[in-house]
Amino acid sequence: MAEPDNDQMSFWDHLEVLRWVLLRCVIALILAAVAWFIAMPHIFDDFVLGATHGDFFLYRWLGGIFSLVSPGDSGAEDFSATVVGIRVASQFMTHIRTALLFALVTVFPYLLYEIWRFVKPALYPHEKRKIGFGFAFGGGMFYLGCMVGYGLVFPLTFRFLADYRISGAVDNVLSLDSYIGTFLSIIFILGLCFELPLLTMVLSRLGIVSRSFLKQYRRHAAVILLILAAIITPTGDPFTLTVVFLPLYLLYELGVLLAKERKEL
Repeated sequence: MAEPDNDQMSFWDHLEVLRWVLLRCVIALILAAVAWFIAMPHIFDDFVLGATHGDFFLYRWLGGIFSLVSPGDSGAEDFSATVVGIRVASQFMTHIRTALLFALVTVFPYLLYEIWRFVKPALYPHEKRKIGFGFAFGGGMFYLGCMVGYGLVFPLTFRFLADYRISGAVDNVLSLDSYIGTFLSIIFILGLCFELPLLTMVLSRLGIVSRSFLKQYRRHAAVILLILAAIITPTGDPFTLTVVFLPLYLLYELGVLLAKERKEL
């Protein structure tokens, strides 16, 4: 059946269309969550707990670099961390949380596609091309942010904090809830933060900001990004703060390159 003309649709017609969009998104999320819940026991040790093992790929790469400086001492294989469940329901709740987040990451492109389908009828042809590119760019940047969070920011943060000792008499006992909370928050928040260039590009197209404006207030933006990094950093330590801040600032610089220069009248 042909879709109704957007100009002839009433408010309630639009609301009905939105209801079906939300329903399809929820169904897709539930199906993905069930699939990840079933698969999670098979990937949990090697993927989710990957940063607790000395053979994690980032540790091996860093170990190769260190071995060039100090031959015979990579420092990667010596690392090992044990995660323990403190509460009775820790493992069950962790199973559900990780399945839900992985499902959200998996269906994220489909969610963008549903949003695109909903707003597309109200756009002009030239707007459809630009906004369609924006949705595709945003989906790619989200996945890139999740990859940076998993492969760089989280393992560096975890390795530093797991190895840190204020006293040799105190052992680090890593709870499962704390590990998973840090793991999920860093990955998902980094995915969202990587939408910053897209936001900057949209604001510049709307004439709200320009390239010269972003350059002029670069120092102010650095302070704001540092505060943002402090807010989203789950542990609050200076090392993690720095590791989170650097990608945010690089994203700001990317946004400067993507922003349009305001035309003078």
